[in-house]
Amino acid sequence: MTLAISVRLDDEAQRALALLEATGLSRSDAIRSALVRSAQQVRRREALRHEIATLEADEEDRREMLDVAAFMEQLRAEG
Repeated sequence: MTLAISVRLDDEAQRALALLEATGLSRSDAIRSALVRSAQQVRRREALRHEIATLEADEEDRREMLDVAAFMEQLRAEG
């Protein structure tokens, strides 16, 4: 199933589309690939936020990070 849409592009979006079209992509392919890549970036950011929140909630991991930081500081002070 396909969905036809129309959009109004500002100057920046028009330049971006022209750049993508200059690579040989059709206008439709350029827009589709840009949408898919943008959605993938959003998913990666959300996954990273989730991973960070999980690590921050892990008290054992936090203690280990503090121990490593203290050890590194000790090595720096000795050197």
